[in-house]
Amino acid sequence: MRLDHLSFAAGPDGLASTAQRLGELLGRDFTDGGVHPRFGTRNMTLPLSEGTYLEIVEVLDHPASDKAPFGQAVRARSLLGGGWLGWCVSVDDIHEMEQRLGREAVKGNRHRPDGTELLWKQIGVNGLISDPQLPFFIHWEVPAELHPGHGADGEYSLACLEIAGDSQRVSEWLGQSVEQPLEDVKVDWVAPNGAPGIIAAQIQTPSGLVRI
Repeated sequence: MRLDHLSFAAGPDGLASTAQRLGELLGRDFTDGGVHPRFGTRNMTLPLSEGTYLEIVEVLDHPASDKAPFGQAVRARSLLGGGWLGWCVSVDDIHEMEQRLGREAVKGNRHRPDGTELLWKQIGVNGLISDPQLPFFIHWEVPAELHPGHGADGEYSLACLEIAGDSQRVSEWLGQSVEQPLEDVKVDWVAPNGAPGIIAAQIQTPSGLVRI
């Protein structure tokens, strides 16, 4: 179990403009990740060190976005002006999470602009919707070299994650200490003053620390 990625919902200006704005802050461009046909969303990504990555995601005018929990979550966050949607943990055995949560994982896929198809299963988005401090879970079904976080040059890394919430509550959700998937990341837990969830991410860049 390890941190896989952070999801940021596009604002009213749309995916491309949100990606350009954050890319300018970080000093590096996001790349087109493609459409998630089963979720009615699409994304742009930026790889970080330790096999993690940032994702900016936008809901599409597509029937799937009304049915899929992930599409619903993205739409709700974007309607609030955009911002941090949540965080995702990669697991080796998705069946264990299915048993713990009492439901089946859903299949996900997207085609990169070069035509390569990425496949995965995910579960736990309903938990994120009800309590945004909670991560959802992903199991990739592609070789490691196709993971969106692969190929990072080490110049960009997640230095700190600021979360409004309770580490004990998250540990209960994970079924183990939250320190395991976040062992390489400093986490500042803040008592919620409003909705729980990610407050900010601090990214180490060649030009210094950038807080988003």
